Amino acid sequence: NSVSKLAAEGVIEGYGDGTYRGDRNITRYEMAQMVAKAMAKNPSGATKAELDRLAAEFRDELDALGVRVAELEKYADKVVWHGKVEYTYSNERTDPLNTGRKDRAKENGFIFRLEPTAYVNDHWTVNARIDAYADMKKDETTNFELVRGWAEGDYDKFNVKVGKFEFCPEPEFGLMWDTEISGAELKVGSKWQFTATGGRLAEDKVGGGYYGENLMEDDPSTVVGLRVDYNQGETGLFGGAGWYHVKDDDLAASRRAYRDNEFDFETLDEGNRNKYRKANIWTVNLGYNFSDKLYLKGAYARNSKADTEKTSWHAELGYGDYDDASERGQWGVYAGYRRYGTNVSFAPTTDDALRGTQGFVVGAQWAPMKNVGLLVKYFNGKYISDGTYRNGRGKADKFFARVEMFF
Repeated sequence: NSVSKLAAEGVIEGYGDGTYRGDRNITRYEMAQMVAKAMAKNPSGATKAELDRLAAEFRDELDALGVRVAELEKYADKVVWHGKVEYTYSNERTDPLNTGRKDRAKENGFIFRLEPTAYVNDHWTVNARIDAYADMKKDETTNFELVRGWAEGDYDKFNVKVGKFEFCPEPEFGLMWDTEISGAELKVGSKWQFTATGGRLAEDKVGGGYYGENLMEDDPSTVVGLRVDYNQGETGLFGGAGWYHVKDDDLAASRRAYRDNEFDFETLDEGNRNKYRKANIWTVNLGYNFSDKLYLKGAYARNSKADTEKTSWHAELGYGDYDDASERGQWGVYAGYRRYGTNVSFAPTTDDALRGTQGFVVGAQWAPMKNVGLLVKYFNGKYISDGTYRNGRGKADKFFARVEMFF
């Protein structure tokens, strides 16, 4: 299918006898010809970003072909800009105390996002993400804000990041965090990949359940993590395991003694504070790609220091080929079950399920045209009792819709 698609688009051509001889290695010159033909189509979004990397790798061969682009001339234009505009509407209905009446929380706004990449040399880039938000209901907008900014060195089977970068430590899952971390990260390997991360999170990215959000002002968290991941490729097994140590004063509220008012955290001496301000989170995740469209995956995490809401897990079955709307007609659907314990899933990927709840989710994605995506998701469940809410398990549901345009 891939060969037929590339041939139909004129990116590759067969031999005179009509074959493609897929068991034969191609030369760098032949690869450069493919890159040049693909570049001539003026791609955008994720496709252009990948072609930029290929163009840098094969710049000598492309020069020999007479292909002249700014990036090949020793990065005469050193900054490449990408980004997207995403409009989001969501409607949450929650009743955590099981009163029979649900509170509503709506989001109706859009983000304008810029993501520049500056090329330093063949291996190093400087990257950023800059966001501005508009609230459609209040007709209010924000100034542009630097959300991420980092330097990245990318070598064969070796990658290092330094600065403020994306922190989603479980690839493909997002069970614990989907946020940013200020620090450093080192990845080694390809099919088997080992990752070490260390840094600090903003004060609102860790809290000890609903009774302990931001106990201390100006209280960023310290995080150290180690993990190993395995991925067979487009089809087959993928998964991993990790350990994360977190230190934050707000974590005192994850302990039952604090919630039962047995102590006042602010009056404790330093030794006793250390006893209550820690979290050790162990996580495992596993999935299988049955084809390039069908997958099944699940993840589990546990905070061994917490007394309540100390586990999180989810399972998901999906089908489709949606990939950031890089091609018109891409689509996908999924269904699953999520449980987000508040003392484990501190800032998870929460487009559908709510933190502190458990229940079923369904979703769909579709690209009506190239670089334009439509996403719809729905969650229906209840709050995790675990002693957090003594009146029983209140109910919650959420509808989420988004339109995203990549450039």
